[in-house]
Amino acid sequence: MIRPLNLYILSGCFLMSAIFTGCKKDNDLQHAAGSPMSISDFIPAQGGATTEILISGDNFSSDTTQLSVTINGNKCAVVGANTKQIMVVVPKKCGSGEVVVKVGNDTVKSASQFKYIFTNTVTTLAGNGKAGFANGTGTDAMFAFNKESWYRMMGIGADDNGNVYIADPGNACIRKIDKTGLVSVLAGSPGNTGSDDGVGSTARFIIPYGLAVDAQGNVYTADPGTWGIRKTKPDGTTTTIGWAKQEPWNVGVDKTSGKIYYLSTGGGSIFEMKTDGSSVEIVSGIANPGGIDFDKAGNMYVSSNGSHTITRYKAGTWEPTVIAGLAGSPGYVNGTGADARFANPWGLAVDAAGNIFVAGNGSYGANADESIRFISANTWNVITYAGSGTAGYADAIGGAASFNTPMGVAVDKNGVAYVLDKNNNRVRKIVSE
Repeated sequence: MIRPLNLYILSGCFLMSAIFTGCKKDNDLQHAAGSPMSISDFIPAQGGATTEILISGDNFSSDTTQLSVTINGNKCAVVGANTKQIMVVVPKKCGSGEVVVKVGNDTVKSASQFKYIFTNTVTTLAGNGKAGFANGTGTDAMFAFNKESWYRMMGIGADDNGNVYIADPGNACIRKIDKTGLVSVLAGSPGNTGSDDGVGSTARFIIPYGLAVDAQGNVYTADPGTWGIRKTKPDGTTTTIGWAKQEPWNVGVDKTSGKIYYLSTGGGSIFEMKTDGSSVEIVSGIANPGGIDFDKAGNMYVSSNGSHTITRYKAGTWEPTVIAGLAGSPGYVNGTGADARFANPWGLAVDAAGNIFVAGNGSYGANADESIRFISANTWNVITYAGSGTAGYADAIGGAASFNTPMGVAVDKNGVAYVLDKNNNRVRKIVSE
């Protein structure tokens, strides 16, 4: 007996063979330029990477060199085509969005969206759940993220060499996790606070909250305990590059231009730090800004903890556009743009493709959102990347995983995400397939 799934596969193979080989006997296999195209349907309507989609419609083309198909702006591989149907393969990390078929200068969009299903596997990179200090690999390491309940840090970043850096305010230092998983101290001395510059353990911090990494692997830190913006080279040499005009909670780097920015949650402003250590205010009036990062074009993205929104500030003019969430309407809802809801969003990171990761809980405790959210570039469609609305601790896939006050998020050049999981005193890793 043939199972239904096998029957579907066999039927699909037979159908595809008939469409893309048998139909070559027909004379009308060419696109009629300038005439309307249509998409009547595509199946399946959802799936993950490598899913094959059959698109049905009219006035396509059998000439695949003239044919382009994208989903959410990401190009699909075309398996075969004629004027009535096209078979494509969904690329990795495509995201949900409209199916767009282009033949020459003619374009048609689907009426509905393809729903992309991520397989996001959450594991623990380092930490054992206990607050304290210890270097080592995996669960041998210890952090003090929740030494004080009022800590609202978000400091985590990744360089291009496989290293992850974390601001550890409870231990007053900057930690490093190398590509083998070994945790060490990059700068600062656990238990010894201050504002001294120096190399390695001779440097001092008080409560390092924000952290960013530039294209050269230098680590920048915002410390509201000293009001200093610090730079730490890969060898651990720490210098103060300037003093903030408002109490700094986070710092961001535009990797394209190399410019440094910091924000003040209490003051509600964002400043550009000049090379001479002075600061210029570029944006004001934000309700408790938290996360800050930049895309390749220099556009700035900021999470507003107070208004529960994510805003893009256009490069050059800093003109604001709320891309996700609705001001004054907290919640935990996925959707596109203003249809989505956030609850006290905090840390934020932008990947190489312009997608945005948001750490969901920037509160002092329990929150409606205990997840990492994902905003697709340009479409601003919001989904839950991993975690849920319930706090806990579990390594698992997607929504089955759990965090407890995820405050910071970073993403490396390969699209691997890292989470500062405050109340679990752990650094988590999310690999998407």
